[in-house]
Amino acid sequence: MLVRRPPPEVFRAFVDPSITRKFWFSSGSDVLEAGKRVTWHWIWYGATAEVLVRAIEPERRILVDWPTPVEWVFTPNGPDATFVQITASGFIGSDDEQVAQALDSMGGFSLVLAGCKAYLEHGLELGLVPDHNPGHHVAQA
Repeated sequence: MLVRRPPPEVFRAFVDPSITRKFWFSSGSDVLEAGKRVTWHWIWYGATAEVLVRAIEPERRILVDWPTPVEWVFTPNGPDATFVQITASGFIGSDDEQVAQALDSMGGFSLVLAGCKAYLEHGLELGLVPDHNPGHHVAQA
């Protein structure tokens, strides 16, 4: 997905949970840094994920285990745009199960990238992740 913002700004949107929560999860325990374990929360679904940050290359790349490898690559596209590519791998199970996991991952990350683009380019918080499956929301205390 092409995001019409400079690479440092787009990269920061994915490593700083105070920004990431505007388009993906509801909160994160800390900024992503190599070797660090962080926790992401999606309060709408009562879901939590522990993520191990394997590598950070500022403004270029993020690699995490969640629990399988997920990699973000940030490629400059002129001075004011960034192409973001997200690759999830390591799916297990039968061929059909692996295909289903890959398709689910692609769909989820497509929503995340669209939300990121809307937020960074236009300041809009679209709520794509919580609105994707409102029938699975949990009651909030």
